[in-house]
Amino acid sequence: MSELPEGWKAVPLRHITSKIGSGATPRGGKNAYHSKGTPLIRSMNVHFRGVVLDGLVFLDPAQSAELSNVIVEPNDVLLNITGASIGRVAIAPTWAGGSRVNQHVSIIRPTNEVESRFLCAWLASPKIQDFIHAENYGVTRQALTKGMIEDFQIPLPSLAEQGRIVEKLDSLNAQSTTAAAALTQIETLITRYKAAVLAAAFAKPGIGANPSKLGHVITGIKAGKNLRCVERPPEVDERGVVKVSAVTYGVFDPTQSKTLPDDFEPGADTLIQSGDFLFSRANTIELVGACTIVDTAPGNLYLSDKILRLDMPDERKAWVDLFLKSPTGRAALEEASSGNQHSMRNISQKALMEIVIPLPPLEEQAEIVAQIEAAFAQIETLARATAAARAALVQLDRALLTRAFQGKLVPQNPNTEPASDLLKRMKEAVF
Repeated sequence: MSELPEGWKAVPLRHITSKIGSGATPRGGKNAYHSKGTPLIRSMNVHFRGVVLDGLVFLDPAQSAELSNVIVEPNDVLLNITGASIGRVAIAPTWAGGSRVNQHVSIIRPTNEVESRFLCAWLASPKIQDFIHAENYGVTRQALTKGMIEDFQIPLPSLAEQGRIVEKLDSLNAQSTTAAAALTQIETLITRYKAAVLAAAFAKPGIGANPSKLGHVITGIKAGKNLRCVERPPEVDERGVVKVSAVTYGVFDPTQSKTLPDDFEPGADTLIQSGDFLFSRANTIELVGACTIVDTAPGNLYLSDKILRLDMPDERKAWVDLFLKSPTGRAALEEASSGNQHSMRNISQKALMEIVIPLPPLEEQAEIVAQIEAAFAQIETLARATAAARAALVQLDRALLTRAFQGKLVPQNPNTEPASDLLKRMKEAVF
């Protein structure tokens, strides 16, 4: 770290912490969790925005005693060290004092000469996050050991300088959070506007004068097999099946797929092709019945047992697609679904065929579809601008953190105690 400002020093994390360690899952797994008692913080609770309560579970006194070596203190830095959320980091809030952590979360407790917010921000900075997720480090191993964390080299300024940096970051982060909230509001309005366009289109006078059942439009339904697959998208020379998430958001996403076993030969009639109308027969109540028309198919993906192909005349596809995405269509799909309200819902082929759809003459369908698509095109222009602004905001946040740990975010104070003196005092305090 030769680029460090004068007075800063690169220090192994083990030299500036009094504790680095993770816990364990109580015996009995999830069946041992309780609705009250000592909180157990798991990786699902640790986010960059803070420690969240969603999914928080509790331990009884005996379980808590078994994890007495991983008691959380307020202002501890909590770092996810395994799995898909590896690298997420947050500061333990006051309410978390006395909590325990499981084996997927590490407690990192800095000494009094190190600002917890400074350490947390450094662990969230691009350099460390990129290092954690590097192919030969985080992604393939999917775990950070205590030794790895102890060897992290942190660029350390004086305590006063740490305070100035985190105050500046807090101020800038508040502005960034405000901007992100505004973008989220725009995204919500975009979704509502699309729904309003569809609602208005399918509520036009006379449009439902000649309703029909989907069974009179659909000429055939094809499904794939339920197989144990490799949980990754297939390579170019491999074959795969699509997951429900491939159509969840109304567009075809081929990356949301799994690789078929080498010894399985899928039916040629289950190959997904451009122009196919795909339908998700199973999902949550809000998403069951998601559908899309495939724009471009990669040529190596097949239907699954949960993603169906609905055969119908090409001139009907856009109309059916937009109707099923409209508020009226969504209500019909949810009504047709079965299953527990709080779990996976399913739409049987019989129930699907019974859904009633307005069916005006083809010429009128084509005109209404054109009007909807024109309105959507204008909305998409705003959506792309919003997405670009959000991407720019993410890059700005990354740039701010990078500058912070290069000593470029706030002016350097030459009269501030150098980090070497700080470390010397820390060492003297220990011995």
